[in-house]
Amino acid sequence: MGAAIAIAFLLGLAAGSFATAVAHRVPRRMPVALARSECPACGAPIAAYDNVPVFSWLLLRGRARCCGAAISPRYPLTELATGALFAAAVVIHWDDAAEIAIDLVFVTVLATVTLTDLERRIIPNKVLLAGAIVCLAIAVPTDPDGVPERLVAAAAAGGVLFLAALAYPGGMGLGDVKLAAAMGLFLGRAVAPAILVALLTASAVGIALIARHGASARKMAIPFGPFLALGGVVGMLAGDQLLDAYLG
Repeated sequence: MGAAIAIAFLLGLAAGSFATAVAHRVPRRMPVALARSECPACGAPIAAYDNVPVFSWLLLRGRARCCGAAISPRYPLTELATGALFAAAVVIHWDDAAEIAIDLVFVTVLATVTLTDLERRIIPNKVLLAGAIVCLAIAVPTDPDGVPERLVAAAAAGGVLFLAALAYPGGMGLGDVKLAAAMGLFLGRAVAPAILVALLTASAVGIALIARHGASARKMAIPFGPFLALGGVVGMLAGDQLLDAYLG
């Protein structure tokens, strides 16, 4: 099991690096497949030895070799977080290879949309659609009986946030609604505690901002996607257990 966890962590580092590239390219309508990495600052090609997850950033001390521009720490942090979650998915679903595969796709999608929402306040439809297709491609042949639950969870989660978006359009966008629906597809019934965690965490941050900045905090734009991603991680790691504890 230790070897599998180590391999999952290394794969997660690579997936995190891929997520940062997708998050940079998709909103800018740049090609993703078969496109060579380029420096965001000067556009120079990035050599393979400067593109090793985490280690290249450390060796370069957070600076691009080509032009000396600062490289955001979000890159190694995303890679490390993705690697850790890949390893956690293997530990939690050790006896279910299909569920592990779904979890790995889910984590990669969450990492990507978190970055795009933080940077550009958007959650790309292409990323959500690709993730949903891969999720169903794994779930349909391996767990056909569980597919209806996933579809119901997607409709319920998306429906709840759609109503919230209608009630408060300035605080939530349709991208958040689509992300919630995608989370339901990945998590099934575990999406319920995931959405609850997202709402509670976002509310706590909002209250903290109001306490610090007063009424002016109401004008601050805070992306909701990262809170949904946090809830999605909780749902993936402990959603079923939380539901069982509540229902019991």
